Amino acid sequence: MEVKGEVDGSGVPLAVLLKRELCNQKVEKPDMLFGEANKSKKGEDFTFLLPKCSRRPGQAQADGEDATGAGDDDTISVFAIFDGHNGSAAAIYTRENLLNNVLAAIPPNLTSEEWTTALPRALVAGFVKTDKEFQTKAARSGTTVTFVIIDGWVVTVASVGDSRCILESAEGSVYFLSADHRLDTNEEEVERVTASGGDVGRINIAGGAGIGPLRCWPGGLCLSRSIGDIDVGEFIVPVPHVKQVKLSNAGGRLVIASDGVWDALRFQEALNYTRGLPAEAAASRIVKESVSSKGLRDDTTCIVVDILPPEKLSPPLKKHGKGGIKALFRRRPSDELTEDQMDRGCLEPDVVEEIYEEGSAMLAQRLKINYPTGNMFKLHDCAVCQLEMKPGEGISVHGNIPKHSRVDPWGGPFLCSSCQLKKEAMEGKQHLTSMNAFI
Repeated sequence: MEVKGEVDGSGVPLAVLLKRELCNQKVEKPDMLFGEANKSKKGEDFTFLLPKCSRRPGQAQADGEDATGAGDDDTISVFAIFDGHNGSAAAIYTRENLLNNVLAAIPPNLTSEEWTTALPRALVAGFVKTDKEFQTKAARSGTTVTFVIIDGWVVTVASVGDSRCILESAEGSVYFLSADHRLDTNEEEVERVTASGGDVGRINIAGGAGIGPLRCWPGGLCLSRSIGDIDVGEFIVPVPHVKQVKLSNAGGRLVIASDGVWDALRFQEALNYTRGLPAEAAASRIVKESVSSKGLRDDTTCIVVDILPPEKLSPPLKKHGKGGIKALFRRRPSDELTEDQMDRGCLEPDVVEEIYEEGSAMLAQRLKINYPTGNMFKLHDCAVCQLEMKPGEGISVHGNIPKHSRVDPWGGPFLCSSCQLKKEAMEGKQHLTSMNAFI
């Protein structure tokens, strides 16, 4: 089940969380320890580990080196897994370009709070731009993406496909931070693909009953979202599910892994194998147990990241009796905190707070955000590819809503002609061949 947490009051506004942080003197950035492990079958899994990089585009290091010359307040951490299929080209291209495309979609000169608030929209733009540019190369591979950005105690995860990210909080509860876009397990995605013009079904041999997992035709892809895959139709979209949470200063552990892990281990099994182990050893143990359980049938990759209170150089201790798998967040502050506690902005330790969650594949919905437009958008640039346009040249994402009105005199965000065609194609309104001819 998906929780939609807009910043209009249904989620927890970031400003409220920062107020609580100040109330409890949680102002230091966490320390991070991380490790990765991999067993390769096809050579199509790739990782991205960047524990310290600049928020500014063009300075992100694709080779994993830390940012230099940037203060801690101007840096973020990025961890990602790219699981390619039908070749490695899409995974390699996405690894090299996605981060800069995301950062380029965030206007300069934002405050730290504004930057974090703008990040979910920028992730959507960055994913779509990366897919659009890769498809011009006519390479027929694709890739899943699970992309994690850590900004202080705030963790933002964007995902397409079936690699997954889970969070275990310091008090032992487990939270799903990514979505599964396998057609076999996601009925909403089956309905969306069908409505957009795709056919969904199993392989049919000689008129008999279908065998194997649900697939999208043409192409036979088992996933409904990915980057690349030019040969399976534009209804296989690159628009990511995005979830943003804030940890308490007790910290937690992230496990990011490709489907080679999750096809072999349940979530709790994977976490149980990591008990008492540092991040690198934990990642190795998860991969080892996955391969031992099912054999090396697919590339099997895992990243473990420990987000720790400053100077605490071991994984967080788990409090027995409180844990459990949580598909939804444990509670909202308004459910249990008193009015006085809310006014003071105080919160008990070890509570993971949801800031934002949205998984719609509709680009207009994902780019429409009720923030002060002068801060959150480059007013007349394309919201996806950042093409500079003159006033009046862009096409509003609002569709048939007038560009200018008393309610919204700005009328944006806007798309260029090429990105508008991409949007229409993903919604089943523009045939793929027309899109390819344009780009």
